[in-house]
Amino acid sequence: MPQKVGVVIEKDEHGYYAYCPELEGCQTQGDSLEEVLSNIKKAIELYLETLSEEERNASLSKEILTTTLEVNIA
Repeated sequence: MPQKVGVVIEKDEHGYYAYCPELEGCQTQGDSLEEVLSNIKKAIELYLETLSEEERNASLSKEILTTTLEVNIA
């Protein structure tokens, strides 16, 4: 059954870095956005295969919130 998970993608001078906050240590990189998206999907699927059903349910039920904040720079 398909599940949705959160993915954070960061871009820097070396390419793209992605990780899944719900799955500690599940991360990857890629030279392009398309590559990093493909890589993180594979990484998540492989990661989930290593978990028991109970561990998988606990990890995928975490509530991850994101927001954007305005900050003052001195």
